[in-house]
Formats: sequence, structure tokens, C-alpha cells
Amino acid sequence: MSNEPDKIIYSMVGVSKYYDKKPVLKDIYLSYFYGAKIGVLGLNGSGKSSLLRILAGKDRDFNGETVLSPGHTVGLLEQEPELDDTKTVREIVEEGVKETVNTMRALEEALENFAGCVVIISHDRWFLDRIATHILAFEGDSRAVWFDGNYSEYEADRQKRLGTAADQPHRIKYRHLTRG
Repeated sequence: MSNEPDKIIYSMVGVSKYYDKKPVLKDIYLSYFYGAKIGVLGLNGSGKSSLLRILAGKDRDFNGETVLSPGHTVGLLEQEPELDDTKTVREIVEEGVKETVNTMRALEEALENFAGCVVIISHDRWFLDRIATHILAFEGDSRAVWFDGNYSEYEADRQKRLGTAADQPHRIKYRHLTRG
């Protein structure tokens, strides 16, 4: 495994993902470099998890191409934990809260010390400020913006690019709610 900072370890070439003919990811071209810590941002349903499932090889139903450099592997830590059916909801929540602070500190330290590339989906901007070297932001309408820097630097750039529109909440236009 190379530890060269300019070594591309994974590429996405023209990747698009559709659900019911609606684009979730559209024409994504990305190269992941050794040592990059990439924070992925976006509203729920904007394509973040789809991107990670494609990257991890769990989803092969997409257009475009992905290339993993020889000698490298992709791991995925799912966001949904396995729950103990013998415990109540309260017991599970209390257990999780107790462990959260120490777990987050250990995770941050491990990620800071990890020499490879990391792609992280998080809504925790302080976490992304400390860990991310790059931001991939889904800003709506299947559009992704790449930014070199942490969350605060990205947010300052977004404010400059969008002006007052950056403060306006927006909804994803291609999603339709249905009752099931």
C-alpha cells in the first residue's frame, strides 16, 4: 500500500444513481487520494448513503464506473447498529448515551492517526472541523460540490458563493412523499 499523498486510491467516473427514474447522484467524477479525510454533507435523502454504498461495492445498480487501485480495500461502518432484542428502548438509549463521549473521542483519535483515505457522513460540524481535510457537499438537486478544507471553511465559502440564499432552507425537489 502506498503512502504517497498524490496517489489516487479510488475513482468514480460519471457515476449516476436513480430511484424511480429520479436522480439521486448525477454525473459524479471524484478521485479519492491517500490520506484524505472527506466529510460528506447534505440533507437526508440527498445521496450521501447512496454514494457510500456505491463506494463500498454494496450497490452495483448505478451508471458510470468505479475503480479501486490494486492493493487497497474499502470498509464500511454502517450507521444502523445491531440492537439487543432482550433490552428495552430505554436501556439501549441509556447505554448509547453513556458510551457516546468516549466513543467519539476514540473515533476522532483513530481517524486522525489513520494514514489512509476516510469518507465520513456526519451532521456534526464540530467533528468535521476537527477531522475533515475536504468536504463533499450535496447542496440540492443531485448536485455535489467539492471543497478543499474543513467544515467551517466550506461554510464560509458557501456563504460567499450563495449570499443570502445560503441561509434559506431548501427542500429536495425530486422527492415525493407517499403514504404506505
